[in-house]
Amino acid sequence: MTKILIIYTGGTIGMVNDPKTGVLIPFDFKQIQQNVPELARLNYDLSVHSFDPILDSSNMDPLIWEQLAKLIQSKYEEFDGFVILHGSDTMSFTASALSFMLENLSKPVILTGSQLPIGEIRTDAKENLITALEIAAMKKQGKAMVPEVCIYFDYQLFRGNRSIKYNSEKFEAFRSPNYPILAEAGVHLSFFKNYIAKQPVEPLKVHTSFNSNIGVLKLYPGISVQAVHAITKSGVDAIVLETFGSGNTTTAEWFILSLQDAINRGKLIIDITQCKRGSVELGKYETSKKLQQMGVISGYDTTFEATITKLMYLMGRGLDNQDVAALMEQSLRGELTAN
Repeated sequence: MTKILIIYTGGTIGMVNDPKTGVLIPFDFKQIQQNVPELARLNYDLSVHSFDPILDSSNMDPLIWEQLAKLIQSKYEEFDGFVILHGSDTMSFTASALSFMLENLSKPVILTGSQLPIGEIRTDAKENLITALEIAAMKKQGKAMVPEVCIYFDYQLFRGNRSIKYNSEKFEAFRSPNYPILAEAGVHLSFFKNYIAKQPVEPLKVHTSFNSNIGVLKLYPGISVQAVHAITKSGVDAIVLETFGSGNTTTAEWFILSLQDAINRGKLIIDITQCKRGSVELGKYETSKKLQQMGVISGYDTTFEATITKLMYLMGRGLDNQDVAALMEQSLRGELTAN
């Protein structure tokens, strides 16, 4: 019998209304099982690991990612797949982080959750949970159909490190703007195998060290010297620069000098676009040519979530800046499409 480990971290899927305050509060997984009697009809051997305490996903951090990765590592030989129940707000960050932490992953790690609590009549939680379990259990010729970290939400399966949360009001909460979906759930589960990661040859290798000393500088017309210097002159080790269009910034001399000074003082600067779809193309326009010349790193079409977690992962490995810069421009887990 296929064995699946359900890891319950928290999130809306496991919330109920507090009768005293009217706010959503977490409950334990036994109540989820009571609300989804269909779980008993699945022909899987299901085990559950619940976090204690249960977490709102806004409180996720690298220490929790480390716990998740080590739990999967410790149970890796025992189970065929893993389903992580997680709040949707930071789900793309966790999925991205785990994709880098779990090198040579050969089994499905599927994150899911819901927009409505599981006890609500119109909840999306039941379908998300049941189908996520089916995907985690799916095999072809004895091997996992989807050997990677994914998000399943509202009938679609996304590569975790390509996903973004874009809607807080609809069941269709996630999108993958720069990479096709991996599967779609209709009457049948349809897998698009050309887009799914290949089975690795090497054994699983788990990385748990992170360096989260990262600053974010989002550009806007009229940005002040003070706002820029608050990041470039700070004590961060790296800066994620959210630029316009295909990687463009103001060419004001003070701005260019601020970036150059930060690089001279050993900071890494990674250029990603504010656009949800598309890629950075350093040097395409005059406004990004100087960035390319001074050593700003291209994030290509990497999402903000994947850029942040990839940086944390690479810097946590103790690599020098030159190696981190080179690896940021390479696809490690299918997170980017280089030009």
